[in-house]
Amino acid sequence: MFSLEKYKDYSNEIVDMMLNEAEKMAVDLIVPTYDVGDKEGCTFEAGKVTIPACFHDAYKKFCEAGWVCAHRDPEVGGQGAPVSVYAACFEYFNSANFAFVMYPGLTQGAAGLIENRGTEEQKNKYMYKMYAGEWAGTMCLTEPGAGTDVGALRTVAKKLPDGTYSISGTKSFISCGDHDLTPNIIHPVLARIEGDPPGTGGISIFIVPKYKVNDDGSLGELNDISTGSIEHKMGIKGSSTCTLNFGENGKCIGELLGKEREGIKIMFLLMNEARLDVGLQGLGHATAAYEHALQYARERIQSAPIWEMKNPKAKAVPIFEHPDIRRTLLWMKSYVEGIRAMNYFAAFCIDMSQAAEKEADRKKWHGLVELLTPVCKAFSSDRALEVCSYAIDVYGGYGYCSEYPIEQYMRDCKIASIYEGTNAVQALDLVGRKLGMNKGRNVLNLFGEITSTIKKVYEIDDLKEYNSHLQEALNAVGDLTRQFDTWGKGAGFLLPLLNARPYLMILGDLIVGWLLMQGAQIATEKLNVIYREADVEGSKAGQRSLARENADVAFYQGKIASAKYFAVNVLPTLEGRCKTIKISDRLPIEMLAESFSS
Repeated sequence: MFSLEKYKDYSNEIVDMMLNEAEKMAVDLIVPTYDVGDKEGCTFEAGKVTIPACFHDAYKKFCEAGWVCAHRDPEVGGQGAPVSVYAACFEYFNSANFAFVMYPGLTQGAAGLIENRGTEEQKNKYMYKMYAGEWAGTMCLTEPGAGTDVGALRTVAKKLPDGTYSISGTKSFISCGDHDLTPNIIHPVLARIEGDPPGTGGISIFIVPKYKVNDDGSLGELNDISTGSIEHKMGIKGSSTCTLNFGENGKCIGELLGKEREGIKIMFLLMNEARLDVGLQGLGHATAAYEHALQYARERIQSAPIWEMKNPKAKAVPIFEHPDIRRTLLWMKSYVEGIRAMNYFAAFCIDMSQAAEKEADRKKWHGLVELLTPVCKAFSSDRALEVCSYAIDVYGGYGYCSEYPIEQYMRDCKIASIYEGTNAVQALDLVGRKLGMNKGRNVLNLFGEITSTIKKVYEIDDLKEYNSHLQEALNAVGDLTRQFDTWGKGAGFLLPLLNARPYLMILGDLIVGWLLMQGAQIATEKLNVIYREADVEGSKAGQRSLARENADVAFYQGKIASAKYFAVNVLPTLEGRCKTIKISDRLPIEMLAESFSS
């Protein structure tokens, strides 16, 4: 990728440096805010929102280090970093404290809308200060009476003689909607201009600052935006989730962003980024939970090993030595590495869609981004919650207590399956729109990538048996995907919708299995070189001994173990899960509503 013109200034050495700096900032600056921010939370008094005090210094240093928009163009204040590198850095930040990361994350997303669709005047007025972190940003879609049905919004925009608009309405569940972190907050707000048609096609989008901005860039008067309340939530308590009232006194002024009635199209530039960010949120929580659970299992001494149970003198061992704990940890490790690979691959697809030299290649990579976006969001967040739950199991009763961080990871993680479009909505998007996009070529391209890996792995003797499970899983998923297409054209059109969420999870498992196998292929090639140099090519004992003293060998062996475990414990279930869907059971949609009572 670094050979492409867009990323010619980057190298492995620069990426390593960025990752090291990201890790330092996460560990030294952000992690200390995690439990403190959760306990302190956000407060709402006299119409003002106060966020955890410890966020302020961390935010200042985060912005000074240039992390807010590191992947944006240098011309707007960014570093031009590949999105895949940016994603890897943000895994550290998300693992450290996602509630904190939401403030700069939403800000750069909102600024990105202005960069993409704003006028030069709007860019100069808002964007640069947002990318610098001086001002914050949000995303104002949801309304109390509309929820997921964005087209039912009631917020109204009235055009004024000077070309600006008077905005009136209420937005709910607005993440980081109000706070004391920055002197101004810029709200992209969806609203319907008076007289425009109902539904999503009639929606426009407006730039609505908390404080009006004077011609010289200084702050003017409050823009008739009031905070009605903040939510008291299960998790991410350091992130202020607000109800915002626009124009209660008829004095809220907004500027049209882009063209009239293009609001949904423009907002989805941010929504798609946000959905991939939520996938990374799930990854961050899963990574942190797994690492804590692994460390705890190595340190917690409890019970003699099962094979010593009849020996009264047997000593207790770390719970890591007990078979069920090892199985649980390997399940967690496989999914964490698989979710990581999936999200990084999606980010890589974004990079290639922007940097590939041929238009056909750019279209191919963009198509994969479209297909992967709902899977990354929904699959990553659902599986991450399972990882967090298993981490609690490893800790036992202590995991359920706030003395340890695991229960907070699970609380913070749950929201990822709900906001930015619930995971059920993501599944409907995948099945109802994304599978058929580009006449089905996007999903065929994905299956082609998987097939390419399968062919390469069949040349590796140690992985052939495991690779066959990936091939069988691909065959089953491909067959079910074709069946969905057949159903969609006939009387069974409801069946793909009924089974959209199970299908998404099946496809996610297939992608994880593929990427883990690809990782095992690379790891095998690396190990073969090391084994040859150490003269342990044919010695399993020698290879295990080498792993105890060589971190690289242990790492690569771990990658192979993850792929093998997933191949024999998860991939064989895909065929059965596909068959279950193909039975065409319609019971959930045929039952009388009265019969659901228990």
